[in-house]
Amino acid sequence: MPRPDLILLHAPSVYDFREKAVLLGPVSDVVPSTQVFEMYPLGFLTLLTHLQRHGFSVRIINVALRMLRNRRYDVEKLVKSLRPAAFGVDLHWLVHAQGSLELARIVKEHHPDIPVIFGGLSASYFHRELIAYPQVDYVVRGDSAEEPLRQLMAAIRDGRPPDDVPNVTWKRDGQVVVHELSHVPPDLNGVSFDYRQIIRSCARNLDVLGHLPFLAWIRYPIVAGLSCRGCVHDCVTCGGSASAFRAICARRKPAFRDPELLAEDIAAIAPYIRAPCIALGDPTQAGRAHVEAFIEALGAKRLRNHIALEFFAPPDRALLERIARAIPRYNIQMSPESHDEAVRRAFGRAYGNDRLERFIGDALELGCQRLDLFFMIGLPGQTPESVRDTVRYCDYLLERYGRGRRGRLDLFISPLAPFLDPGSRAFEDPERYGYRLFHRTLEEHRQALLAPSWKYTLNYETDWMSRDELVDSVYEAALALNDVKRRHGLVSPRDAQKLDARIRQEWRIMRDLDAIMALSDEAERDARARALLSDYQWVGQATLCRKDEMNWPTRLLRYSPLRFIRAACARD
Repeated sequence: MPRPDLILLHAPSVYDFREKAVLLGPVSDVVPSTQVFEMYPLGFLTLLTHLQRHGFSVRIINVALRMLRNRRYDVEKLVKSLRPAAFGVDLHWLVHAQGSLELARIVKEHHPDIPVIFGGLSASYFHRELIAYPQVDYVVRGDSAEEPLRQLMAAIRDGRPPDDVPNVTWKRDGQVVVHELSHVPPDLNGVSFDYRQIIRSCARNLDVLGHLPFLAWIRYPIVAGLSCRGCVHDCVTCGGSASAFRAICARRKPAFRDPELLAEDIAAIAPYIRAPCIALGDPTQAGRAHVEAFIEALGAKRLRNHIALEFFAPPDRALLERIARAIPRYNIQMSPESHDEAVRRAFGRAYGNDRLERFIGDALELGCQRLDLFFMIGLPGQTPESVRDTVRYCDYLLERYGRGRRGRLDLFISPLAPFLDPGSRAFEDPERYGYRLFHRTLEEHRQALLAPSWKYTLNYETDWMSRDELVDSVYEAALALNDVKRRHGLVSPRDAQKLDARIRQEWRIMRDLDAIMALSDEAERDARARALLSDYQWVGQATLCRKDEMNWPTRLLRYSPLRFIRAACARD
């Protein structure tokens, strides 16, 4: 097996989750990964592809997934066996603050002479603090790290300092050097989202598990195309908002991918994986002509896969009609955030319920097979009673649109957890938006992830809900929405009963942990928390809904083995 130039490592959110007594809670229930966030960023694909096309060999190892699959998986033994020219560790989502740094520490302990490179939005935001950790040698900043990383790898290969590499923070003789964040491509056309490169890397490194994106991917494969980097919206708590991208990535306007290229990204992988493909990011942000060109280009591919589209605001009927004509199997997901128009507006989504409901009716009438709406807890202006009203609104929507339709309407509610995103307006100016932050620095967030429950990991509360009220509202809303779904036939009585029991169990454990946290003796707190959580089975389990509720339709035969073999054997 050839020695790779770069090994990209993905850590769990909390490195020692297999040993530590912790209630991670409903922090990942509406995303594909489990509570340790084993899903690595989509950027791993573009980094691997870009570097390999320029002569560097790259391998991905999803350490978090390997640890989830095997409780006895020896990470240190793995690390010792590796000898690349450099290691890359992602700190994209702040929830990896503890796990990524601990994994990097282990790498540096066994390979003090091999550089460790960090990247991702959170790494970019905290780059000055991050570079101070002894296990970090370089931070590649910004949302487009492909070319800066290539230049950095060339400098490492040649044994020279990266004096001319943009977007890099590094240490020269113990002194921090911060290069200008000047590599900000105006569009997304220069990168490749070729999943076939992942297939070839699996074959080249004889490692399928290390390249899997999340735990359940084998039985529910899903792939994504990315429509843009950046955003035209400026939602208050979002680290991917317009102001956040401006501050973190020096991006003044979004970089969009050409509609034809985005359609080709999806079409290229569809024959290999007969499962849903999602176009991430609202394509309407680039304007009407752009989204219509994408829909027409995708329709021309005549794909049999289910295609999922993401919108940040309700599209009009004319656009839905165009989608229905072009894509026979389409699904839509959108996040209204709250039923309350004032709360929604304060968050950054300025549309009313009339427009939302008109969109729901139109989409289901025009053949949308799954329409998923996501509501959130922890918003500005939102009270516990407002959360209860959101669940009542879900009941109303299902009563009005959930019966006798060609498609299925499903609704989810989840907490804004565990952190407010760094770079968001609420994080930068919390008092102005009604937030109080408990953690500000990277180290404070790293330490918070070691708390015994997700309640104590939360880095905020609001003027309208204390941290206790936020947590209680989450469990109360989960119980109520579960009952709503049971009454409307979205979940079976048996599944609803099992989920009800799980929610109540976790809520009860949370209250017991509160009593334990009040003890003054730290050793006793840890021992009692460990005993309380010793029999609680949480890995891969969701609290707020069944994990498979969010699965879009897929075919019985989800893969094309012959195509996989051909891709694995093809030359790069």
